Amino acid sequence: MNHHRIKVLLIEDNPTDARLIQESLSEASDDPFDLETADTLAGGLQRLSAGGVDAMLLDLALPDSFGQETFVRAKAQALGVAIIVLTGMHDDTLALKLVQGGAQDFVAKVDVSGNNLTRAILYAIERERLEQEFRKLNEELEKRIWDRTSELEAANRELEAFSYSVSHDLRAPLTHLHGFSSLLLDNHASQLDEQGQRYVRKIKDGVLRMSSLIDDLLTLAKVSRQELRRCEISLNSLVEEVMKDLESETSEREIRWLVGSLPMIECDRGLMRQVLVNLLSNAIKYTRKREHAVIEIREDVIDGKKTIVVKDNGVGFDMKFADKLFAPFQRLHREKDFEGTGIGLATVQRIIHKHSGRIWADSQPGLGATFYFTLGSEITNQSTKLTAQVVPA
Repeated sequence: MNHHRIKVLLIEDNPTDARLIQESLSEASDDPFDLETADTLAGGLQRLSAGGVDAMLLDLALPDSFGQETFVRAKAQALGVAIIVLTGMHDDTLALKLVQGGAQDFVAKVDVSGNNLTRAILYAIERERLEQEFRKLNEELEKRIWDRTSELEAANRELEAFSYSVSHDLRAPLTHLHGFSSLLLDNHASQLDEQGQRYVRKIKDGVLRMSSLIDDLLTLAKVSRQELRRCEISLNSLVEEVMKDLESETSEREIRWLVGSLPMIECDRGLMRQVLVNLLSNAIKYTRKREHAVIEIREDVIDGKKTIVVKDNGVGFDMKFADKLFAPFQRLHREKDFEGTGIGLATVQRIIHKHSGRIWADSQPGLGATFYFTLGSEITNQSTKLTAQVVPA
């Protein structure tokens, strides 16, 4: 036998309807209901504030409130209380609105009978209990996610600060190594044999490589912390600017540039400039062995998404190693063939991801490489009319 008494509050101003509901509940002798009544919304809300109510039967047409407003005011104070709305007519549209707003059931007064009403109350109480448990679990999950996210963000900040500090602290001894090795070669070369001089030059080369690696690490760390400053820019203008800055790397080579009509894009201009510098520098570097190098920059639509394409006819790479392409310190070519620290493409990927975009590549050994990237923001479509520019030898 269930000894728990179910407290039901009826807010109804029509005495006949109130009497009908009271008799309907009394007929359900197996279910221990205690019914209290109020004939105004204000009186019902006052009783709710005292607590102890399990379910509320609510009429929407009251002397001091009417319609959906009645439910909204009652719901705001009936936290944890199952609400069954009573109405004198069938109104499916209103019923849907109230259920979406948090009502547990909607019962027409003409359908009120002992079994119907008790079943509606019991089901409503159970649904409210389950919803309360779900909300509690959801709040706990959100808190755990928030706490975990905060921990990860703090760990990332500490790791980046550590990397930044270590990178800076490494500069002083590197400067000393470079300076003293230079002095040794400049002032004491005569005291060293050819092998000794070669060793010192190797020290200097190692210092320069380490310095370059630190610069790239600092750039990668800076990208991770940097907030985006979005603005609309012309990608054609930015490509032209980067090509001009890279002229020192192309002045003694013949490179055919195919630059399409590129779109206006919304991005962080400085970071997007880094993307282009890295991608175009790589294209220049890996076409070094080509007598006639071709580098193409254009817009395309891939899988319905506007995509920027950077393509070259350089040495390419084997796609079975593509998973290493954007990982820091990973290189697909020997350093003696092509210089680099292996951080450039990792930086590019991080910048593209900060713009909610995607970057990937396609290649075959000896047949060049093609890099594709998208941005999360919308870009203005323009025709893709290619122009050619040749940098003579």
